[in-house]
Amino acid sequence: MNKIKNILQNLFAKINFKSIKKIKSFSVIIVPEEVGLQAKSKKFTVKYASWLLLLYTFILLIGGFYLISFTPLKSIFAPGRSGLSTSDIRRLDDLNRRIIFLTRDLESLKTTNEQLKDAMILGDSTLVDSLKKNNDSSDQQNNNPFGDDIYSIIRKMFKDKVIQETDDNHFMYPTTGFISRGFMPEIGHMGIDFVVKVGSPVYAAASGYVVFAGYTVRDGYMIILSHPNDYISLYKHCSVLLKKTHDIVFEGETIALSGNTGELTTGPHLHFEIWKDGKAINPIKLLTNY
Repeated sequence: MNKIKNILQNLFAKINFKSIKKIKSFSVIIVPEEVGLQAKSKKFTVKYASWLLLLYTFILLIGGFYLISFTPLKSIFAPGRSGLSTSDIRRLDDLNRRIIFLTRDLESLKTTNEQLKDAMILGDSTLVDSLKKNNDSSDQQNNNPFGDDIYSIIRKMFKDKVIQETDDNHFMYPTTGFISRGFMPEIGHMGIDFVVKVGSPVYAAASGYVVFAGYTVRDGYMIILSHPNDYISLYKHCSVLLKKTHDIVFEGETIALSGNTGELTTGPHLHFEIWKDGKAINPIKLLTNY
């Protein structure tokens, strides 16, 4: 290492930098290898040679930039960019995220539509009756005929009365408040509207089975009950649903809270419908205390 250092020191010592600075021009001699041809010389000034070198470097840089940017060489020197700028890549990432969110929303709406279809198909008395038979058989297998908790005892005590009232095709008011809009099927209003504050209790108009409980774009949070004798009741535009699909509810039980959700609402209210055999019925005719 010391030897190399000494050699470099000796080399720089022999070079006279002051004399190099004094050089204002130089000549380039071209000696051809073929015999008989005369050597040619070209004289250059230092200033001219410097400008020539800068020009050559500039041309080389520009040419290299265009070759790498607009030719297949780009895939070699800059793989993975696909000709897109940083801002373009960011836009693509943002679009991809939006597409993912929209796809999830679409799948959610598709699932909701399927649930509504199943709710309308399954919303008959045979489903509720089968559930009652299963509950009766499970109660008979238990040593305690009234079940193991207070709720089971109360349900057993009032079970016959609840079913009898439902079989008579009577429905109680689903909420308090006055009716602001009646049954008008000729304009597509298949139920009645109750004006109530957001958060008011919504009751099951009759005992039944929850065939749908979820959110829809048009009707907001909605719950659908299936009752004996092929009756179906719908409760729309709720703010909170207190029951879920497959739950069994009893007449007068709180199943939701009223609200103002969905595209078809014009203010806080509860939209209530009753259907039988695929046809809407005026709820006023079936409400016991109207």
